[in-house]
Amino acid sequence: MRLLTALFSIGTLTATSAWTAVSSSKINRSNGVVLAMGSRGADKAASRKEWANKRGMVEGGDGPSTESGFCTVIGGGRIGSILGKGGESLLLKRGDSIPSDNEGTPILIATRNDSLDKIIEECPENRLKDLVFLQNGYLDGYLADKGLADNSQALLYLSVPALGVEPVDGITSVNPEGLTAATGVHAQALANILASLGLKCNVVTPEEYKPAMFEKLIWISTYMLVGTSKECASVGQAGSDHKDLVEKVINELLAAVAAKEGINFSEGAVERLAAYTDVVTSFPCAVKEFEWRNSYFYKLGDDACPAHNELLRECKEKGLLGFELP
Repeated sequence: MRLLTALFSIGTLTATSAWTAVSSSKINRSNGVVLAMGSRGADKAASRKEWANKRGMVEGGDGPSTESGFCTVIGGGRIGSILGKGGESLLLKRGDSIPSDNEGTPILIATRNDSLDKIIEECPENRLKDLVFLQNGYLDGYLADKGLADNSQALLYLSVPALGVEPVDGITSVNPEGLTAATGVHAQALANILASLGLKCNVVTPEEYKPAMFEKLIWISTYMLVGTSKECASVGQAGSDHKDLVEKVINELLAAVAAKEGINFSEGAVERLAAYTDVVTSFPCAVKEFEWRNSYFYKLGDDACPAHNELLRECKEKGLLGFELP
């Protein structure tokens, strides 16, 4: 049966929408989840400082802690609506503003990338450090420019067929522990929220996160591009009908990133990405959000990414791109 997935899809906030104050009536409380999280937090109290220090976090400060179980979710789309069910939460939609209170608790941004500017600009200064970025694509340069390079981030390997439908976790035959990963001060809080929803999340260091982030970027940049250029109906078809080309592009991009960023990818990246494709096999192909995805590789030039860049030009010649190549 065709699985109409929403791979890493994020509910949209329009750039022109006004943001107004929110009321406490919007807070969602899932008492059973909060109690469970509180119990886990108590069990870990003795080792919390060591855990935080290993991840470059600082203990202390006023207000609720990141382990309190409370979170703010921005975006009421497929991902945001799911996250809002993971415990006591405040769900913000269009017209809502980020409150300045609850400092020290995560703000999960479940919107598309093009909403980030407005969200960051209108975020109270004392809450900027609590922003957790869940977006797809390459964010490093953008977050550095915003002074948010050290903020928490996550790679969500989730599929949500439709609003209100149970999510499909990114558990594969190669990675039974799941592929979703989070890093930063609010990583464990996000992992707890996902665990309460029956979803897996690996809490990793920034050094571990970076290659994982690039693998996800390579997956979406490769399968979508090959599938679009060859006019495939889905990523599954791209992987099966054009297996050699997919592997050629993946290996090309892995080498290009390793040379540019000094990253050593663990063995088996091609197999890991192919196994994830099997999970979301019916997801349709499209080259979009270019500036956040394929642009990174395109800018490395034809010497580093010849097959990738040629496929982009092929798509342009066929009229399959909704944007102009630089």
